[in-house]
Amino acid sequence: MRGISNTVKHLLIINVIMFIGTMAVGNNGDLFYSWFALYFPKNELFQPWQIFTHMFMHGGASITNFSIMHILFNMFALWMFGTPVERQLGSKKFLFIYLSAGLGAVLFQLGYYYFNYLPIYSDLIDSGLTSDQIVQMFTSNKAIDGIGSGQFAMLKEAFPIYNASMVGASGCIMGILAAFGMMNPEAKLMLIFLPIPIKAKYFIPAIIILDLISGLTGQSFFSPSNTAYMAHVGGALTGFVIMYFWKKDQFNKHRWN
Repeated sequence: MRGISNTVKHLLIINVIMFIGTMAVGNNGDLFYSWFALYFPKNELFQPWQIFTHMFMHGGASITNFSIMHILFNMFALWMFGTPVERQLGSKKFLFIYLSAGLGAVLFQLGYYYFNYLPIYSDLIDSGLTSDQIVQMFTSNKAIDGIGSGQFAMLKEAFPIYNASMVGASGCIMGILAAFGMMNPEAKLMLIFLPIPIKAKYFIPAIIILDLISGLTGQSFFSPSNTAYMAHVGGALTGFVIMYFWKKDQFNKHRWN
């Protein structure tokens, strides 16, 4: 593959293989998805390896047009920004940022889920429900007899968190995007649906701020409402922090040598 750096090429191949697996294994991909997507840790479907495997997954329990667009857009972004970043940093540093950003994305998104879930869960326990009853209702998507309106409202709010799942390389790519912006602040970028060139030093912070607003308010600007916006923020901030310390260390070495 000409025009693609070595690590980026292998990441593209892995993502495509995982996408094919999602389409091919199980009923409409549900089995493969249940193995390798990242579930909320309180959910019985959660497995530790999902923390890494979800980074290479795209699509859902059934493949849709959005699933295809999801992987196409992410792989295009991986090639577009990953190749110059790998060539500037080298394969080892590139892969370190990529995987670290993916872990940062997990930390932010799950932290946000827990921040919202735990107070509701505590209130449900205080209302007289047992842990087994709560899990039963979240798993079956059916309220047990005797549930009050207040309890039902809390269950309805916590249900999507308990059953949430994450897939996609977006968190990793946001970290790479942040690294690209720090190394190439004057580079001009454009959104597909907003063909106006904007310098990376303005473009990338704007994207992160919009993701943060979407995560906190639920208001979607460019992507579906079920997007893990806090994962985007976490991935970008992780990439920024890593590059900040690397650039600072490089500056100090040049200063004292």
